[in-house]
Amino acid sequence: MKTAVSIPDPLFQAAERLARRSHVSRSQLYAQALELLLATTDDDDLTAALNDVDATEPSGLDPHIAAAQARALDEAW
Repeated sequence: MKTAVSIPDPLFQAAERLARRSHVSRSQLYAQALELLLATTDDDDLTAALNDVDATEPSGLDPHIAAAQARALDEAW
């Protein structure tokens, strides 16, 4: 997929140098960098935040929505 991003000039220039030294394309370099970041990013913080919300907020289906859903399921399609 093609995409456009804006990065500071010094970071771009450093990435260009690394791509040349590594004999990889700019696209390959950025893809590898993103893969590394995603592999090393700790999802535990996000999971903990979602668990905190889930523990304090009701997670049941609103009664009106549940009733509408039940009526919809009873209809012949």
